[in-house]
Amino acid sequence: MKILKNIIRKRNNRITTFEEIVERWLKIKKIEIKESTFSNYQYIIYKYIMPKLQKKKVVDLSKYNFNEMVCELKQTLAPKTVRDIICVLKSILYYIENEINYDLKINKIILPKVNIENVKVFSEREKNKLENYCLKQNNTKELGVVICLYTGLRIGEICALKWNNIDLDRKIIYVNETIERIYNKKSHKTKLITDKPKTQKSIREIPISNKLYQILKPLKKQYEETDFFLTGESTKYIEPRNYDYIYKRILKECRIKPYKFHTIRHTFATECIEVGMDIKALSEILGHSSVNVTLNRYVHSSFKMKKKFLEKL
Repeated sequence: MKILKNIIRKRNNRITTFEEIVERWLKIKKIEIKESTFSNYQYIIYKYIMPKLQKKKVVDLSKYNFNEMVCELKQTLAPKTVRDIICVLKSILYYIENEINYDLKINKIILPKVNIENVKVFSEREKNKLENYCLKQNNTKELGVVICLYTGLRIGEICALKWNNIDLDRKIIYVNETIERIYNKKSHKTKLITDKPKTQKSIREIPISNKLYQILKPLKKQYEETDFFLTGESTKYIEPRNYDYIYKRILKECRIKPYKFHTIRHTFATECIEVGMDIKALSEILGHSSVNVTLNRYVHSSFKMKKKFLEKL
């Protein structure tokens, strides 16, 4: 058996370069994952991994110092980016081990530590100021920010939202699409796509609160079911990058710090916890892949909440 494995290994090592293995791996992944995730893998591979490993034979990989590669990447990239790159690389290496039965000592690759930053949220004053400004504009572009404040939608999800996703009779917003910009390997440029949300659990139903209902009800009769919420047109949408510009302009008008758009989502989640929403329900509303994501990101984020419960002792 050992002799047979060695014969298979030698045969594969003669004909298989890292580049060839990657092409095989990508063909499999293309079937398994979303287009946007596949595009992200391609970008990582051809931007960071291929320049170092492209022409190497499989036999050379067992002698390659992957930790040296990690150190080189850390010199110019953030630890989180390096971790993402190495995680893709390790997935490819595991594929090589399984296909060719070759030990690459993957467990010895050391990933850089990523410092977990405190979640940034709007203060109550900032949130009220932002909401009041957007309501006064009486424009769906600004009202998109208000929807996010009351639902925690991601930026790509609000850009893809149409009026037929807003059921005012049942008071539900159906989240089943997102707009995102992805890398196109052939053109070496990016392109826009409409796709399913981030994970399977991101396809979800979000209850519409009474306050949000009162905002949306007078508007619905002005639009067709297939119209995008932000534009009021069925053939025209706003891409996330451009909506982020609009959002930053709104913050500037309100004289609020230029927080990332995701701060709206963090603020929504933190407020839900502070009013006592259970973590399972919040996780489902946010569309997180697991309750652990919600626990790790939000449950420890509010000092105000900790103080509130300690006062009850």
